[in-house]
Order: sequence, then structure tokens, then C-alpha cells
Amino acid sequence: MQIGVPLETVAGEARVAVTPETAKKLKAQGHTVRVQSGAGVAASVTDEAYLAAGAEITDRAGALGADLVLKVRSPQADELPLMKAGAALVGMLNPFDGTGLGALAAAGLTSFALEAAPRTTRAQSMDVLSSQANIAGYKAVMMAANQYQRFFPMLMTAAGTVKAARVVILGVGVAGLQAIATAKRLGAVIEASDVRPSVKEQIESLGAKFIEVSYDTAEEKEAAAGAGGYAKPMPPSWLARQQIEVGKRIAPAAIVIST
Repeated sequence: MQIGVPLETVAGEARVAVTPETAKKLKAQGHTVRVQSGAGVAASVTDEAYLAAGAEITDRAGALGADLVLKVRSPQADELPLMKAGAALVGMLNPFDGTGLGALAAAGLTSFALEAAPRTTRAQSMDVLSSQANIAGYKAVMMAANQYQRFFPMLMTAAGTVKAARVVILGVGVAGLQAIATAKRLGAVIEASDVRPSVKEQIESLGAKFIEVSYDTAEEKEAAAGAGGYAKPMPPSWLARQQIEVGKRIAPAAIVIST
């Protein structure tokens, strides 16, 4: 099978769908991997690295015209004419974009949106949302630390004591947990809020404090249980109480990260 890896054209997109390591595995399985020249440059991967892994370097039409096209983002309007009817497309295709999905169908493509992969053990290797959320949580803290004008950890010196930075994390999914872990490694004092009481243990295991909000009705308790590993919308009554409790923590905090 011919597998194409085109250059991502969405403004600001630095990722590439296939690394040289993956290209080598696909080549070993008997596939031909065709990578558009420069596809990995923004991700610090050179054409030479792909060649060393056994991939072919081609132009835009060569990558988009493959039997299977691997992309990070959904194809742009000017890319679709270069893709052949009956080809398969795999990537983060924004499955809630009806117009975009219609364009893919009109082009005769069999498309697989990786965002729709279920959060199960068997599908874990395809869980792009979790993998990218992990990166986002880490990067959010690093960007905040870069903007913060003081030290993150507490410092005790002969000249005096510098208090640790206070950080509040809102939302404790994959990104939030990684943000907590990263901020803790930098020495911050962390408090975190989430609608699901079940994450309290995870928060505390990372060295942060869970912001407690009571669940006073059956409706609130049912919503807090979540579904499929994801949080559910909470009733206005609970959100009002959460706003009060979180507000008390945000006021003295130096950094607030919302995931």
C-alpha cells in the first residue's frame, strides 16, 4: 500500500502525522511511505531522517495521491482535488464540522477521525486526545512559568524567604493532571478543581489540594459521576457554589490554568 504523509498547511500547525520511527515500521510491513518534502521541518524532522528510515521524499501531489493519507489536520479545500476517490484518510478531522465532512464525502474519501476513538484499553494507542492533552498540560505550565516574574519554588536565603508560587488548575482530565505534575516538579503550591469527586485521589497523589464543593442533590451527584471517562455538564446550583469556592483560591493565586 502507498501511504502518503503531506505537509500540514493549517496556519501555525507544526506537527507531522508520521515520524521516521513510524515510517520505518510501516516500511518493514511492506508498505511504501511517501513523505512530502519539508513535511517534518516544523517538527524538527529532516527529509534525510525519513530517507534513512526507508521512506520516499515526494512532492505535494505524490503524498496526497496515496492510497492511505495520514494527516494531523483535515485537508484544506485546495488539497482535496489532489486526493483520489476511494483513498482512505486518517487524522484529526473535526467530526463535528458538517461542512468539512461533506467535502470529504464528496471527494469520495473513506475518512477516520481519530478524535472519535473511544477511551478504552484496546483503543489506547489511538487516543490522540489524551496524548495531545498531555502535551498541552505540560506546555501550559512551562509557558506560565516563562511569563511569571518570580520563582516557582520556595527559596530560603540569607536575604530572606521567597514564597512558592500558588497555582490553581481548573479541570483535571489528562491535561490537568499533567499540569499539576509539572507545576509540582517546579515547586509550586497547587490547588485544583473538577466536577468529578473521583479525581480527588489522583489530585492528592500528585501533591496538590482538591477544592471541595458539596453535592447537595441527586441531580448533582448523577452529573458528577460522569460518563465514559468524561465529565458531564453540572447543574447551575452546583456551578454557583463552585464559583464561590474557586474564587477564594484564585484571588491569592499567581497563576490560573484552565484545561
